[in-house]
Amino acid sequence: MTPPATPRVVLYGRAGCHLCDEARAVVARVCDEVGVPWAEVDVDDPPAPGAPDLFDAYGERVPVVAVDGVDVAQWQVSERLLRAALA
Repeated sequence: MTPPATPRVVLYGRAGCHLCDEARAVVARVCDEVGVPWAEVDVDDPPAPGAPDLFDAYGERVPVVAVDGVDVAQWQVSERLLRAALA
């Protein structure tokens, strides 16, 4: 069995966030088109033992999109910006 691909793109957000909903649509569309794995992380979920508290890290800045571990967008995510970060 092949292990799942490590996501290059991570969307940090929370439930009930309309900007997160908009960012999710952009991330899904772009990543699906270019064949890049992505994941979504809820910053309000309790951290695993030894893991950083994402609420402390991101708080009210969501949504935040990271590409290869680097935050590239917050609040508003444009297709153009995401495509450039993936290039």
